[in-house]
Amino acid sequence: MASGSLRLGIDLDGVVADFNAGWTDLHNAEFGGALTPDLVTSWNGLHTTAGFADMDAFWKWASPNAERRSIFRHLALLPDAIETLRTLADEGHKIVIVSTKPDFAIHDTYHWLADNEIPTREVHLTDTKHDVDCDVFLDDSPAVLPDLVKHRPDALVCRYVRAWNKPVDGAHDVTSWQEFHALVTVESQRRVTQAPRRH
Repeated sequence: MASGSLRLGIDLDGVVADFNAGWTDLHNAEFGGALTPDLVTSWNGLHTTAGFADMDAFWKWASPNAERRSIFRHLALLPDAIETLRTLADEGHKIVIVSTKPDFAIHDTYHWLADNEIPTREVHLTDTKHDVDCDVFLDDSPAVLPDLVKHRPDALVCRYVRAWNKPVDGAHDVTSWQEFHALVTVESQRRVTQAPRRH
């Protein structure tokens, strides 16, 4: 990789893909409700908002059936996500998708990445995101962020601020893709400056 180029570990749901708008829209269409994404304020409380007994029931509903693909097949992009990813890729950074998905969503996720032309050649669908070697991580999971800070102390870990997560010691808060882009630029310049000089 060129000097200043970084490996950017990018989560999908809640970061690139608008998961909550996707599932609430589908839920409204199938059950005739009026759910909105802003009703989602907790990480593992989706079943309560959706009216299911537990999260297992929620994921069973969200999985593919005889009439449709899974919820992960038709999610919209979040504002500025694809534009910023393309800009970062054009600047020489490597976009590495690092996402946790249920087994039923694997094929739909790859279809979604292709449909939206996400600029990546590397995709990791894993429950242990810290196993993926990246210089920068962007995630919104309250379970994943502390784990990344702990296991990747040399990486810049960024929390995409959402209603369902809280500040994490060692993680940098971002509220937009523009803020993330700015942090990546600063980190890239910092690493170039600190790199050993060749004599």
